[in-house]
Amino acid sequence: MAIPQSFIQELLARADVVEIVGRTVPLKKTGANFSGLCPFHSEKSPSFTVSPTKQFYHCFGCGKNGNAISFLMEHAGMNFVEAVKDLAGQYGMQVPEEDRSPEERERAAREREKQATLSDVLEKAGAAYRKHLRSSPRAVDYFKRRGVSGEVAKAFGLGYAPEGWRSLASVFPNYDDPLLAESGLVIVGEDDGSGQGQAKRYDRFRDRVMFPIRNVKGECIGFGGRVLGDEKPKYLNSPETPVFSKGRELYGLFEARNHLREAGYVLVTEGYMDVVALAQLGFPNAVATLGTACTPEHVHKLFRFTDSVVFSFDGDNAGRRAARKALDGALPYATDVRSIKFLFLPAEHDPDSYIREFGAEAFARCVGEATPLSRFLIEAAREGCDVGTAEGRAHLAANAKPLWQLLPDGALKRQLLGEIAEAVQLDVADLDGLWSGRAPERRRPAGTARPRRPESPQPPRRVAGRQAPVSRADHAARLLLGQAQAWDQLTNEDHALLCGLSAPHGPLFAWLDSQVHEHGPLPWGQLHEAVQGHPVAELADRLMTDGVASTTAASDAAAELRDLLDRMLVERLKAEETAAIEANDLERYRALHARRRGLEATL
Repeated sequence: MAIPQSFIQELLARADVVEIVGRTVPLKKTGANFSGLCPFHSEKSPSFTVSPTKQFYHCFGCGKNGNAISFLMEHAGMNFVEAVKDLAGQYGMQVPEEDRSPEERERAAREREKQATLSDVLEKAGAAYRKHLRSSPRAVDYFKRRGVSGEVAKAFGLGYAPEGWRSLASVFPNYDDPLLAESGLVIVGEDDGSGQGQAKRYDRFRDRVMFPIRNVKGECIGFGGRVLGDEKPKYLNSPETPVFSKGRELYGLFEARNHLREAGYVLVTEGYMDVVALAQLGFPNAVATLGTACTPEHVHKLFRFTDSVVFSFDGDNAGRRAARKALDGALPYATDVRSIKFLFLPAEHDPDSYIREFGAEAFARCVGEATPLSRFLIEAAREGCDVGTAEGRAHLAANAKPLWQLLPDGALKRQLLGEIAEAVQLDVADLDGLWSGRAPERRRPAGTARPRRPESPQPPRRVAGRQAPVSRADHAARLLLGQAQAWDQLTNEDHALLCGLSAPHGPLFAWLDSQVHEHGPLPWGQLHEAVQGHPVAELADRLMTDGVASTTAASDAAAELRDLLDRMLVERLKAEETAAIEANDLERYRALHARRRGLEATL
């Protein structure tokens, strides 16, 4: 969607960055500014400042800086469009949507209203469950036996659903309200046999300890319930609703988000109780999938908060199968600057029991020694193959090909090609040619250099009958439209820089951001179809018609794009330096100047 630049400026003028930051970071007045511990890196003395007059934040320790929108992107893991919508909602502003018809806008408004109403219903149920927990000795004893303190129970909002079939009727006087069924709290069955044609209604969760599931904004969107004994099913989740999708949400992410930066990684476990127990035992950086395999959407969401993911699974066959599915979901996001590992505990242990028997330090060592994605990929491909025979090695190569192809282009992918080639006893060039369908290159005599291929000149565009230089924004847009997977490899600062450009480029990047977020990286052909009818369609079509970026190799495009963005950032830093001098803010000027000089040294 395209958000007018004028609206973004109006939103930033109305928003108070001190208020936005202060909701998650304890701030103390220090002169004209506010200061606190940086939420983006671990520190003991405050180096993070927020300026109410200039409406920006800056950390002198890690260099993070920006406005209210970029703070939501960096801290809450939102994309640009999500951050604008969230900030606008906090100040009662309606985001204009230029690319939607009035009917579509009205329908979207109704959906947002329903989502807000469902969240209110779920919050009310959660409060009732927490109240019931205090009056249920059995439920309290269950958590005590698992070592959960009152403080941790409060942090996660743990509760208890009583045994009765219609306990929620005391919470919601209108038990027939359709919202109770839409939110997943009540099940509507067959005719109740009263002869009045009424369907039987009863609570979904009964006699279970309750785990509220929250989105990254802290809103309750569903529940997980666990039996107190050995009844089946042991775990029960809310069904899919307008506010909850188990393939996208992760239990504990809201509670863990601030701890991920301190720990340096996120630990993905298999159940709610693992998350709660780990938080109790000193590992508050854990999350869990919700009764489903880890999906690409889960991994994508996690990488908004950290660059390092460790999947923890039982060492039995079921754990290996779950790890294999997680591998499929993680591979498209395994860039050269990210770390993905797989931790397999002994079959008789889960993280809770392992820590209680061997200690937190032993578990931390296990995390540090977890299997890297590169090794696990080859292990997964080797499974069931007799590598002592040519047939077995060929089978290994066939298994490895679809996994390797999911990786984004980069140094890791090329190194893995070499390792796979070694495992199947083929030359790297032969394996590359086999997988790509190209004939292998003829080997050159030792000591001779590969002839350099002449670079393709970038055709400039014409303006009013004359040649005009291609702008950096044009060039960046052309590269990203041709290689959309590169968008996920950019930082939140890069996203904010591009989406914050003036029209038409800013709206084009914001549209691309929403496309990648909703549908994943798409080839230009599909993006071309999706953009038709959108206000930025003309710019996108012109760039991709005049340019050659769509034929650029992914690795070359990534390097080219990084250079472009660094140069654009340098220009922005120069403008901010000028503004700092005009405002007589020498401290900010020195920080900006030092960052710019460091960036220029790499160009």
